[in-house]
Amino acid sequence: MNVLIKGIEDERFERPLRLIANLFFEETKIHFGECDNADLEIHIHVTDTESIHASAEIKSDYSPKAVYEKDWLPYDTEKERFRQLKTAVSHVYLNVLQEMTGIQQKWGILTGIRPTKLIHKQNMLGLQAEEIHHKLKEEYLITDEKIDLMQNIVDRQLSVVPDLYDVRDEVSIYIGIPFCPTKCAYCTFPAYAIQGKQGRVDSFLAGLHYEIREMGRWMKEKGVKITTIYFGGGTPTSITAEKMDALYEEMYDSFPDVDKVREVTVEAGRPDTITPDKLKVLNKWNIDRISINPQSYTQETLKAIGRHHTVEETIDKFHLAREMGMNNINMDLIIGLPGEELPELQHSLDETEKLMPESLTVHTLSFKRASEMTKNKDKYKVADRHEIGRMMNLAEEWTSAHGYEPYYLYRQKNILGNLENVGYALPGQDSIYNIMIMEEVQTIIGIGCGAASKFIDPETGKITHFANPKEPNAYNLTFKEYTDKKIDILDGLFS
Repeated sequence: MNVLIKGIEDERFERPLRLIANLFFEETKIHFGECDNADLEIHIHVTDTESIHASAEIKSDYSPKAVYEKDWLPYDTEKERFRQLKTAVSHVYLNVLQEMTGIQQKWGILTGIRPTKLIHKQNMLGLQAEEIHHKLKEEYLITDEKIDLMQNIVDRQLSVVPDLYDVRDEVSIYIGIPFCPTKCAYCTFPAYAIQGKQGRVDSFLAGLHYEIREMGRWMKEKGVKITTIYFGGGTPTSITAEKMDALYEEMYDSFPDVDKVREVTVEAGRPDTITPDKLKVLNKWNIDRISINPQSYTQETLKAIGRHHTVEETIDKFHLAREMGMNNINMDLIIGLPGEELPELQHSLDETEKLMPESLTVHTLSFKRASEMTKNKDKYKVADRHEIGRMMNLAEEWTSAHGYEPYYLYRQKNILGNLENVGYALPGQDSIYNIMIMEEVQTIIGIGCGAASKFIDPETGKITHFANPKEPNAYNLTFKEYTDKKIDILDGLFS
């Protein structure tokens, strides 16, 4: 979709206008001034003297219009001034697109990944809920439905982690293990088929052990506590039970006070990687929070997306894990997988009811740029926006009826229906790590192949991103260098 914008030519508007257009159309390109093959022409006019006045009009046989006018808020910098202009332009732009398409965007002009951070930020400034909600509606055009969801999640998070605003002096740890039995069609995580790659696995694990030792040494020297530890990937249970055992032993030997860490999670997302021996290892190291992810309970869907386990195997491995002492099991479902509509989701929820995991994460399918599914969209037919909305409503009704409450939320680019991913949990079973990573209240140290670190300055809240190489061979060659770089950043934050 080529969208021609007339009336403004400031390139700083390109990204926000493109992101909003992508809520309605696929792969939008924004052009200023002239475009010979424009699919849509929008005229935007802005005056910014005593107040901001913005208007937008779509040039077509049917010409929706929108107007925005507001007094300037005090500003000290050009950045603050432009933010107000961007809000004005985004409002009129969204409104004319909504009128033209008949599609209401419940998240308004908001295109960010972590909506609940907006409420947390205002909470820390001392604002009351009524004032915060008014700002969300006025500035971002978010609907009451989504504001209520955000507030419920924030309230739940603060009940689970009462000191959420006071954990910046601690860190959480993410440990990435980049191997899976096979690669799923929708996946863009660092995940490599493990079969026949034992040499590469061993080399990777040597580097991972080194990173754990060095990070543990740094934390002990600085007296830095760990809030949570999360083993992700890939599928961490792809490696053998013996290698898992050695890895957790390294964790206990190297990290400070692991027995006092609030939560340790191991993703066992692929049921075909779970064995009695691996569950015994988890028990040995007092790890009882795992993920077993069906994604769908329709066998044809699993085959289509490249998951080589059966529905029966998911159910059997869940019961095995439960029998062997796993007391906090998360399961994932994905709304909008190819070929699925409301009946298939209802079936997945019916099967979930038989198991009742402690938490359930409901994802909405996102077409990630580098995934097999995105590269071959014609092969993977998915439900339309209306059906996706009905499926999300069903998931919300089902979780509420079964005692699950939402406790974290995030959104992604190119997510179907411009919806969201929501984590639900039974009382007392919320994942603290998921809250930490979504609300960005403390440093997350990423260890392992493709692991991303987020370094948060305890004083200013400024975020510095840093990622390890995604490819195992590159990681194996550079893990010492990357470990040193991370420690240098950490020294500057925790001096």
